Amino acid sequence: MSGLLRLVPDEPEPCHDLAAAPAGRPRSTPRWAADPLDDLAQELAEVCAAAVHPDEIAAVLEADGLTGEQIAERYGRSDAFELAAELFARVPRGHPEPGPRPDPWRTGAGTCLLRSLVFTLPGLGYPLGAPLLAGPHDRFGLPAGTTALVAAGLAAWAWNQGLAHRAYLRLAAGGRAAAGRCLAVGAPLGALLATAAAPALRAAPGALALAAGQALYLAAATVLLVLGRERLLLLTLVPTATGGVVILLTQPPPVVGVTLLFATTGGALLAAAYETARALREGEPPAGAAPPSLLASVPYGLFGLGCGVLTTVAALGDLLVGRRAGAGGPEVIALTLSMGAAEWLLYRCRSRGLAALGASVTTAGLLLRAARVLVTCVAAYLAVLSVLVLAAEVLWHGGPPPFPLRLAALPALGAVLWTGLLLQAYGTAWTPALLCLGAAGAETAALTLRVSTPATFQLVICTGTAIALLAVATALLGRITTHR
Repeated sequence: MSGLLRLVPDEPEPCHDLAAAPAGRPRSTPRWAADPLDDLAQELAEVCAAAVHPDEIAAVLEADGLTGEQIAERYGRSDAFELAAELFARVPRGHPEPGPRPDPWRTGAGTCLLRSLVFTLPGLGYPLGAPLLAGPHDRFGLPAGTTALVAAGLAAWAWNQGLAHRAYLRLAAGGRAAAGRCLAVGAPLGALLATAAAPALRAAPGALALAAGQALYLAAATVLLVLGRERLLLLTLVPTATGGVVILLTQPPPVVGVTLLFATTGGALLAAAYETARALREGEPPAGAAPPSLLASVPYGLFGLGCGVLTTVAALGDLLVGRRAGAGGPEVIALTLSMGAAEWLLYRCRSRGLAALGASVTTAGLLLRAARVLVTCVAAYLAVLSVLVLAAEVLWHGGPPPFPLRLAALPALGAVLWTGLLLQAYGTAWTPALLCLGAAGAETAALTLRVSTPATFQLVICTGTAIALLAVATALLGRITTHR
């Protein structure tokens, strides 16, 4: 340091008179300075305070050219190490606090609200398409074509979850062009497979048309969401949203509702095709970018299938056991509407988890902080979901539900979905996939055997699954490597 060199006089004799210091040295000596070592301590205060060992100070002294002879003559110490030890002992430790770390998990609430709308508005398409499901009830006691529509929806849900994961991997490894190629092949194939699930159940032509439109829309929506075109997707939903508002006010002719519904599907297909073409024109991926393994996306598809089954049981379970007054349509609408808050809280959990890592000095401290972050975020999401469920019930039925257990069962399902998505966000995919599939199988078996009411076994099964997922998430967030 230049300040250190100015403390060393050119003459062999030390200058003990501070007033006689060379003119080039700033007059910064404090009144309490009793010897030149105090003067040096003040000059090197920052270095000494930040040092964790005297050898760090000795290295600075030697790097600035202070020789052993100069140390002995000026400060009366034998060498740089003795002098450094004295400085280390005199200056209190004052390690500077690290500056604020960049937070890659900050996101705006507006984006999450936008995604919440694009998740919810498609649900208005089912009342618009109801004329296509006219006919006698099927062998499960559901309105005509409902079973085929559900089968096609579950197939599309599972496929598109896996496709989205693979496309995001390609996007990260090879850019938008690589993601565009993945979506250009995977989205049409998924729509074809989902549409093929409906004829297997011998549905009427109207139901087949509605199932095909559903599959095509879901494929197009996956493309637009992966490519970050949520606003364009929302624009394509304007016809369906308009039809939903009209249905609330009056009963439009069937042809109007169906036309608005397929206008949304057609608009989404055109938008997806355009955005895919734009992505493909952005050039080849970087050299050496290897495509991710197909197996890596399998658990994401299985998780989507499990979540689809759990949501279907929540929506149709009461109808399947003959309790038509307990149909869960309003609750499922509330669940989809809550997905925006769920996504924002996922980002928030990752952000606060990173902050917990920075504030922790032991693994036990990190575990406690991570558990507190997790519990806070889960509680916040369940509070939002509970308010939405209650509001949906009041608006739909004019009062609380006839089966109050459903007010607790749906938040339990929400906890499963949210925690599973959190684990996926951290790269842990097989555990939530298997647990959700197990819960879906248990609920399906309980529904088939009519063990109890759907709300009761949903509450029990989803609560147990949520507890298991939360235990896994707590252990995961308590590891240092998780947040790197």
